[in-house]
Amino acid sequence: MPKLTIDGREIEVEAGTTIIQAAELLGIEIPRFCYHERLAIAGNCRMCLVEVEKMPKPVASCAMPINEGMVVKTNTPTVKNARQGVMEFLLLNHPLDCPICDQGGECDLQDQAMAYGKDHSRCDEQKRAVDKKNFGPLIETAMTRCIQCTRCVRFANEIAGAPELGALGRGEHMEITTYLNQALDSELSGNLIDLCPVGALTNKPASFTYRSWELKSTESVDAMDALGSAIRIDTRGNQVIRILPRVNDDVNEEWLSDRSRFACDGLSLQRLDKPYVRRDGKLAATTWSDALSVLAAKVKSSMTGRMAFIAGDHSDAETLVAAKDLAAAMGTTHLDCRQDGAALEAGLRASYLFNSTIAGIEHADALLIVGSNPRIEAAVFNARVRKRWLTGKLKVAVIGPKVDLTYKYEWLGDNPSILADIAAGTHPFAATLKAAANPALILGQGAVARTDGSAVLGLARKVADTTGMVKDGWNGFNVLHTAASRVGALDLGFVPGTGGKNVAEIVAAAGKGELDVLFLLGADEIDISGLGSTFVVYIGSHGDFGAHRADVVLPGAAYTEKNATFVNTEGRVQRTRLATFPPGEAKEDWKVVAAVAEALGKALPYTTLSQVRERLSAVNPVFAQIDMVAPASWGTFGQDGSVLPQPLTSTIKTFYAVDPISRSSKTMAQCQAAFGEDQCQRKTGTHG
Repeated sequence: MPKLTIDGREIEVEAGTTIIQAAELLGIEIPRFCYHERLAIAGNCRMCLVEVEKMPKPVASCAMPINEGMVVKTNTPTVKNARQGVMEFLLLNHPLDCPICDQGGECDLQDQAMAYGKDHSRCDEQKRAVDKKNFGPLIETAMTRCIQCTRCVRFANEIAGAPELGALGRGEHMEITTYLNQALDSELSGNLIDLCPVGALTNKPASFTYRSWELKSTESVDAMDALGSAIRIDTRGNQVIRILPRVNDDVNEEWLSDRSRFACDGLSLQRLDKPYVRRDGKLAATTWSDALSVLAAKVKSSMTGRMAFIAGDHSDAETLVAAKDLAAAMGTTHLDCRQDGAALEAGLRASYLFNSTIAGIEHADALLIVGSNPRIEAAVFNARVRKRWLTGKLKVAVIGPKVDLTYKYEWLGDNPSILADIAAGTHPFAATLKAAANPALILGQGAVARTDGSAVLGLARKVADTTGMVKDGWNGFNVLHTAASRVGALDLGFVPGTGGKNVAEIVAAAGKGELDVLFLLGADEIDISGLGSTFVVYIGSHGDFGAHRADVVLPGAAYTEKNATFVNTEGRVQRTRLATFPPGEAKEDWKVVAAVAEALGKALPYTTLSQVRERLSAVNPVFAQIDMVAPASWGTFGQDGSVLPQPLTSTIKTFYAVDPISRSSKTMAQCQAAFGEDQCQRKTGTHG
């Protein structure tokens, strides 16, 4: 490996490393605007100029690969003058509106102007002005502030796969814009705000509502999908102002989907902040003691075994283990976490995990996607697949909806019987999988949330077995979940016990009057109209479908309002942190379940969060391994049988309204109006 010297310090680095990267390894700061470690090199801001011996003039350190024996100086008078000159040019047309700019206080241009700029300007000419651009309902533009670093253009084209953003004009007349002046159609567009080093692109829903120094930051985990992206929750008082991504190379790198980022206004809308009891056909606010006494009277008058529990997509593990213990104490085995009816089994962990891990997909060289639209179901993960595809080392095929995934793929059709052909080795793509060093399969919820879901699951397992997907050091069988609670619930065995009913059977039994009491733990995606006259108890945070049908409503906490445990799609145990307190009289969900148990005379044997987490670890030791992914044992799962010719589709039809929080969000409603109702069918075909 070549060696070089930077400011008198010698370092040995890998071939192809640039000067700016080598300097970072030594902890030497070199200013930059256009350079970003996850984007292609542009070299157009020139802020990173350094001196290199035997070179006649300063060079851009972001674009200069190192050579053996190179001697670099980053802090000489020549470098200082060069940086001051570059900063003077960048500020030539920049408006003096820092006091009203939402980027104020966290602006790279401000910081670097103070550190590397001059205290005066030699420009007397008038500054140019640029019209605002239409980037959609999420991004506010002030393009007069733009310094043309092209970070946004490179992200849209490289990471997001939405080549709708570019530069028009030359020199002083160059402008960054969407080519047809239309909204930027991408589920990752909010990341442009983070990338912009100035105030040209800012958060439109939160415009002029905060200053950065007013906000309190809390590091947490996202629960708006099953990826478990690392996030930072910024609050003022008891209100969530914005949600930003944190760096986690194993999960989300440093990106965040637009729903996870912008649906935060839904956290304060349509909230349940006090208990309700249905009297004379209408829900009326009441006290906790009254609501619990009404509930207790109904439960005590019902027969053993005529009660059921359904867990929602945002239920945390603490709530689930408490509800499971309560169900056992009440003598019922009717409990389920699979609102969509997914035929996933709780016994064998490898049958429902993303076994190759999210980061591990970058090692796959052949990929079969079955019954999934990852662009809608897990937008950040889809960008990871595109990242691997851009290397030219990944062949992708799809059995399912024919949509734009932002990368090219071979569409094999939408009939699940194609899986049988691949498993038998008679389909051409079977040879591709067998020839691959690390073949992988992604099974979406649309493939298993069918009446023949267990047979489809069995076929997918056969494909993994016959094509060599499972071997030492590699397991390419992956299930892509859409619900944050699903893997944790399966780990806890929150599925029907002996003689128990699943979600569809619970709803059917309720409609027939065979159930007396149904507990909905934030479950809003079931057929509420089919519950008949069953007494419904809803424990959740929002006044969504479940609360509208309930006879007793007990207010819970959203994921930003509690210290809770979730397990992401790859089996990584993660914990959220309380950023704001639940509104009004709402409580953390596991405490609500504990209060219900006490009112029923079935008090649970734990009263503190640490005790609940000890119970979690006792039920399944995996909950003691925080932020770790352990390989799961392979085995036989699914059923043998024929599959229906019904086309494979995605379970998510619109990206912007999939749960109570996003359905309550005004921002998500604006996005749905701007981009259409059915993102699942966006622009059929393949994309380069």
